[in-house]
Amino acid sequence: MTVLVTRPAPAGQQLCQQLAQVGQPAIYHPLISIDPGRELSELCARLPHSDILIAVSQHAAHFASLTLSQNQYPWPTDTLYLAVGQKTAHVLSKATQQKVHYPDVSDSEHLLQLPQLQQVQDKKILILRGNGGRELIYDTLTARGAHVHYLEAYQRHNLVFDAKRSVADWQAQQVDTLVVTSAEQLRFLFAQLPAAIQPWVQKQRLLVPSARICTQAHQLGFRHVVNVGGASNNEIMKALQLT
Repeated sequence: MTVLVTRPAPAGQQLCQQLAQVGQPAIYHPLISIDPGRELSELCARLPHSDILIAVSQHAAHFASLTLSQNQYPWPTDTLYLAVGQKTAHVLSKATQQKVHYPDVSDSEHLLQLPQLQQVQDKKILILRGNGGRELIYDTLTARGAHVHYLEAYQRHNLVFDAKRSVADWQAQQVDTLVVTSAEQLRFLFAQLPAAIQPWVQKQRLLVPSARICTQAHQLGFRHVVNVGGASNNEIMKALQLT
């Protein structure tokens, strides 16, 4: 078995290191790069006016923390902090030195079920996210009466690649498992594949972090899809039965 890891740095590289430590062959082929967001310069001005802050990913928490450190600006102590998943909550809690609430299942649907987000009438909510993405959190909290605003903390850029050459390399190295950690990455990967190559990729085992992406993968023709139940490297390692 050889595992193809497509998640961006640094988590993708760290996963490959974890795999190497247990003797599991892996290929690192990131599908996107992550760069600082275009609205980070507004963070210091917007933070004090937020009752609730939500970080949708580790990247969002990381770049926000870096920006505040560079500006020697403290995180507010009277803000309610939430994160979509445990790993993001850990990054945000370490940065803010505050308690960060997060759901047991790392997705938007379960975040919105947290008791802290049920009574948000007239609350000012700031969502740290990347460029684009789902609108579910924004739409739901707005419907609950909150004043919701985005701040683009990071940007995703697709890394175009020669699919024919790459797949030939994956076949030569006996890749039989793919790790894809977002819907955007899965769509981009499939869009890069010529029709003649798609059947080989579709029959490999695919690990994804949520039921939503699992459904999308089946719609794209993937036959053996495993819902890991989260996007952390430890959860992926468990799904691979390597821990």
